[in-house]
Amino acid sequence: MQEFDVLIIGGGVSGMQCALVLGSAKNKTFAIEKKIGIITHQRASQLQNALFNNVLGLNPGTLGGDILTEGKEQLLEMYPHINQIEKEKVLVIEDKNEGFIITTNKNVYFTKIAVLALNYAKPFTIKGLDDYLEPHKKASQKKDRVQLINKDHFIKSGLYCCGTIAGWRSQFAIASGSGASVATDILTLWNDGNHTKVHDKI
Repeated sequence: MQEFDVLIIGGGVSGMQCALVLGSAKNKTFAIEKKIGIITHQRASQLQNALFNNVLGLNPGTLGGDILTEGKEQLLEMYPHINQIEKEKVLVIEDKNEGFIITTNKNVYFTKIAVLALNYAKPFTIKGLDDYLEPHKKASQKKDRVQLINKDHFIKSGLYCCGTIAGWRSQFAIASGSGASVATDILTLWNDGNHTKVHDKI
């Protein structure tokens, strides 16, 4: 069974941004030996049909589908130590001592920390999280969206969520910031509680 210190579930905006920030800390003493993975299942991503004209840093007319592809390429080029797991869908999350068993349609993984970076659409098909589901607080009731019960992305020890499944609105910049926020919380945890962020400089 492959083991991780962090396994991100979801390859959309929030999940990829979380992975990029975690990856950028690779030379920090507290993160250098951490094993990080991301299950880059993107079929249900809301980016598939998106067109962006109002996102700082993205050229007007940028397509969401291109971001999905280029995001994986960026992660591989910049931070190849992060294991990208493709063409797998998570079916079950089981709480185990000091971590979680993640079962996909192809494999079983163990991770000390799991980050759920999924969209807020129904049906929510991952078993093991029913107790944490509730109606989405920032989406139209007519759309019947869901979120996971959390406090500032934190569900319980070792379990985080980000993006729309964390209760945020479906907006690119919000989802991206949500994923980055979770990453810095995890880095802070690894850094013995010292508040941590990662910036590259010229």
